[in-house]
Amino acid sequence: MGMDLSTLRTLISRYCVGEENWVDSRTVYIGHKEPPPGAEAFIQQRFPDNRIVSSKYTFWNFIPKNMFEQFRRIANFYFLIIFLVQLIIDTPTSPITSGLPLFFVITVTAIKQGYEDWLRHKADNAVNQCPVHVLQHGKVIRKQSRKLRVGDIVFVKEDESFPCDLILLSSSRDDGTCYVTTASLDGESSHKTYYAVQDTKAYNAEKEVDSIHATIECEQPQPDLYKFVGRINIYMNNEPVARPLGSENLLLRGATLKNTEYIYAVAIYTGMETKMALNYQTKSQKRSAVEKSMNAYLVVYLCILISKAFINTVLKYAWQSDPIRDEPWYDQRTEAERERHILIRAFTDFLAFMVLFNYIIPVSMYVTVEMQKFLGSYFIMWDDEMFDPELGERAVVNTSDLNEELGQVEYVFTDKTGTLTENNMEFIECCVDGHVYVAQAICNGQVMPGADTMDMIDTSPGPEAREHEELFFRALCLCHTVQVKEEETVDGIKQGIHHGKSTSFYISSSPDEVALVEGMKRLGFTYLRLKDSHMEILNREEEIERFELLEVLTFDSVRRRMSVIVRASTGELYLFCKGADSSIFPRVISGKVDQVRARVEHNAVEGLRTLCVAYRPLSPAQYQEVCLLLSGAKLALQDRDKRLAEAYDMIEKDLILLGATAVEDRLQEKAADTIESLHKAGMKVWVLTGDKMETAAATCYASKLFHRNTQILELTTKRTEEQSLHDVLFDLSRTVLRQHGGMSRDMSGLSSDYVDYGLIIDGATLSTVMKPSQEDSNSGNYKEIFLEICRNCSAVLCCRMAPLQKAQVVKLIKTSKEHPITLAVGDGANDVSMILEAHVGIGIMGKEGRQAVRNSDYAIPKFKHLKKILLVHGHYYYIRISELVQYFFYKNVCFIFPQFLYQFFCGFSQQPLYDTAYLTLYNISFTSLPILLYSLIEQHINMDILKKDPCLYRDIAKNSLLRWPIFIYWTVLGVYDAIVMFFGAYFLFDNTTFTSNGQMFGNWTFGTLVFTVLVFTVTFKLALDTHYWTWINHFVIWGSLIFFVVFSLLWGGIIWPFLNYQRMYYVFMQMLSSGPAWLSIVLLITASLLPDVLQKVIWRALWPTTTERIQEADKLYKGQLSEFTPLSSIHATPMGGGLRRGSGTHRNTPNPIRSESFTKKAMVTRWHRPQDYHTFTPLLGFTDVNHTYSGAGPETSV
Repeated sequence: MGMDLSTLRTLISRYCVGEENWVDSRTVYIGHKEPPPGAEAFIQQRFPDNRIVSSKYTFWNFIPKNMFEQFRRIANFYFLIIFLVQLIIDTPTSPITSGLPLFFVITVTAIKQGYEDWLRHKADNAVNQCPVHVLQHGKVIRKQSRKLRVGDIVFVKEDESFPCDLILLSSSRDDGTCYVTTASLDGESSHKTYYAVQDTKAYNAEKEVDSIHATIECEQPQPDLYKFVGRINIYMNNEPVARPLGSENLLLRGATLKNTEYIYAVAIYTGMETKMALNYQTKSQKRSAVEKSMNAYLVVYLCILISKAFINTVLKYAWQSDPIRDEPWYDQRTEAERERHILIRAFTDFLAFMVLFNYIIPVSMYVTVEMQKFLGSYFIMWDDEMFDPELGERAVVNTSDLNEELGQVEYVFTDKTGTLTENNMEFIECCVDGHVYVAQAICNGQVMPGADTMDMIDTSPGPEAREHEELFFRALCLCHTVQVKEEETVDGIKQGIHHGKSTSFYISSSPDEVALVEGMKRLGFTYLRLKDSHMEILNREEEIERFELLEVLTFDSVRRRMSVIVRASTGELYLFCKGADSSIFPRVISGKVDQVRARVEHNAVEGLRTLCVAYRPLSPAQYQEVCLLLSGAKLALQDRDKRLAEAYDMIEKDLILLGATAVEDRLQEKAADTIESLHKAGMKVWVLTGDKMETAAATCYASKLFHRNTQILELTTKRTEEQSLHDVLFDLSRTVLRQHGGMSRDMSGLSSDYVDYGLIIDGATLSTVMKPSQEDSNSGNYKEIFLEICRNCSAVLCCRMAPLQKAQVVKLIKTSKEHPITLAVGDGANDVSMILEAHVGIGIMGKEGRQAVRNSDYAIPKFKHLKKILLVHGHYYYIRISELVQYFFYKNVCFIFPQFLYQFFCGFSQQPLYDTAYLTLYNISFTSLPILLYSLIEQHINMDILKKDPCLYRDIAKNSLLRWPIFIYWTVLGVYDAIVMFFGAYFLFDNTTFTSNGQMFGNWTFGTLVFTVLVFTVTFKLALDTHYWTWINHFVIWGSLIFFVVFSLLWGGIIWPFLNYQRMYYVFMQMLSSGPAWLSIVLLITASLLPDVLQKVIWRALWPTTTERIQEADKLYKGQLSEFTPLSSIHATPMGGGLRRGSGTHRNTPNPIRSESFTKKAMVTRWHRPQDYHTFTPLLGFTDVNHTYSGAGPETSV
């Protein structure tokens, strides 16, 4: 028949019946060799080539795709419609006035995006054309990376990156292992060990490797970096021998070969199917609160524009309904136009009015905002205070779109290890059967000077205790995945084992393991090497002991322990196990559990990272049983992880406890000061960590997240085992709400009665809260109760968290009903998910690679720099851009409202008030530079004061400067100024001749007068709002006014040959030749600015904000206020309990945020009573008759 039955059965099962088999697995033929006849059907599958594509556009689709994306923005689409209307119908202004700015914006954006994509193409080509070595017909040949195919055998040398995902067949090392760094994938810079297939590890020569006859069955590509399930069928004498394949055999694209001369491996996933490519996470577009406010304002102004056009259209036809008031004779229309249907004529007129008034929507605002964000981001990168000399790194801005969001943060989510702490492990002590051993001055393998002698406490008495002690030391020397490198440096970092010598160095994927092994070296037991599956250690008697390594039960975050099975030279078999106390103690059947547990708890409270060590002697029969269990689980293709976990669970039992270890991870410099400042600024800080509860809680106390008087609420697995989750949640809810409710009802109580709450929750309980079990009937509102508890806690600690859970917590808070602005900060690959989820993501340039930095919006060298980037840069950016947005809408209302009023005086004929040149250049040239410069360099308060007094951050919280009342104030101010300008000019010039020859002012002179007053008024308004004057401000503000005057003189003083008609000829000069015109300009500018000046003076005198009080104080001290410490006495709360302008957090939370604000003071402060203490009274008189908020901290002295 040409096809045997087995082949037919395979095809039917793959394509028809078992679609799952086709989806879930693939068969790879090593070296593209067919299996022996009768073994299995040879079905060549199609796989993608090894080409990587990260670019967005191609040469052919760039223009249509880019145009589509740009016109999806509502502003661009709106201006396109206006431009098309100007082209189609007869409109009062030239299409150039809309088309030119739009063309400029679209072109600049397209060039920028095209250039960025060209760089991506360039990077892709560099990767795709990179040479790789492939084994073909017994010889190693070179080919381009993009031409690699699944099944090719690849030859990789030391320090080369893997071109695709590979299964390791053999290496230059005798034991078939190789060492790899995966920093570009998961951020971990430490070396990891990978293993060759047992049956192929001996093949080292080209011919030998080429002779391998095997197939690999494995799962289809999926993005999990740490999971891989497959098996290899090796044909020996036409009979297949099956061997398991797991993640320890899989070399990932992008990882680098280290400490191994060469390897041979087979390609199984290529191109966009590699795990690295599947993990490309396109960042979702983050939009700031300011941008959302801008869009809301845009919609309001669009409605104003439509209503203006509609009113004018209706009034035009109402005015023309009188037969004697048809259109003016000079507005000549053809007969065809007159005979059109009235609805068509009305619609055409409506569109013409839309075009006339469309300048109320400022296209240039979007360009200015983009420039402000882009240029403003350089101030972060240039900040010398955020330069770290140790790392040689500055702050990095990956996304300038979110600068102002740094000034709006309400929740900060931070990782612990490497973010709050240094990720620099130091062995502190170990405890064996209750006896404590301290090895001082061991830090990351470097024995500190002056620590030459062994330092031990409670040296073990008796021979049995000594035997246990040595067994404990051996266990730590054997139960690990540490490698030894026989060189002086590892990636440029010196890590010596022997003090003063440079013979060999420890490398591990876990810094804890290196610290433990080196601590054992300090206590007399030195791990030497792993050679031929034998681990060698040097004991106290300088004798080398050899242990055969039989099995490694690798660490995972669910079990939270790892084990090894070794055979001693005497033939005895041992299982050594180390792990978290919660995972070891339940499996222990003997040993001094109580003494060790007490020491572990003591160390955890001190903030040390603890591990417990236990062992179990195995008989040969038990070992055989273990081997069967493990081999059965490892060979499974389906549910391998589950079966391995079950096997590990059965093996790691009946343990005998030996002792425990303690390792310290030190706090980063100024971490506590930074967290305290963030709290004072009104931010809630959450710590999300994978560490155990006790260690994480101790770090929280050390970093001042929790204080000694903080009442800790626990929502942990331990508590939910004792009572149901439902009861625990409601108990906690009653506790915090009783306090909160009492404070709300009785505001006159002592502030010291306020209890500061801190919540601790673990990952398992959080999962239950997020996704309760189906049988729990009361599960509907768990999330809401949990959120209510969190809202009333000053700090929250989430421990034992998986990376995905971190993102879930951020999303939970981010999508709660208040929609607070969230910030996530972390340093490792496990923090990437929460960094991408938060409104603002900040990466720390730590020791766990650059994955977090690459995926963040901003990157800073150390955690302490978070204080400056939020309290100073964030504050400034928000103040600047909020003024920019409000000012742009204000100046455009001033610009267009006179045009609207003018229609009532020109028979609604769509006659422009201003010349075309003025219409085009108003937003582009005359008024754009001053506000751009203001939005880049304005400093309303001295930088040192902002750092010293974090409470000022509260004044701008919750988008307080872009709220609707302030927006309405700016709009009303714009309308008032427009009315003053238009009617002031109108009534002053009514029936009056002004020129020496008796001529009256014409309509263009009238429009030019209004425009002159307009330009000067809006520029002076900005000058009045400017607090920080430099020569650049003076140059740009006065320079733009001089430019307007010079341009007007040239535009109207010269006959330009390219103009068909020149309606502005000599108009500006004629206006300036009139004395009354000069007087009118001065009077109208004064009348326009006066109400705003009066409002500011009165409000500052009667209801000053904290910011305004600081500004006044700084003037009195002539800019030296920051040198005087007591800033907090300037703060004031609402008079008579009313709302205070500009304060975000104070308005919404009557309770103080932190209890120490009141407990650290030697005086009593009451709500709504005369103050008992303030500092500035004799000099400033800023006392508040009702209440003084005295912020705690070093800046207030009593």
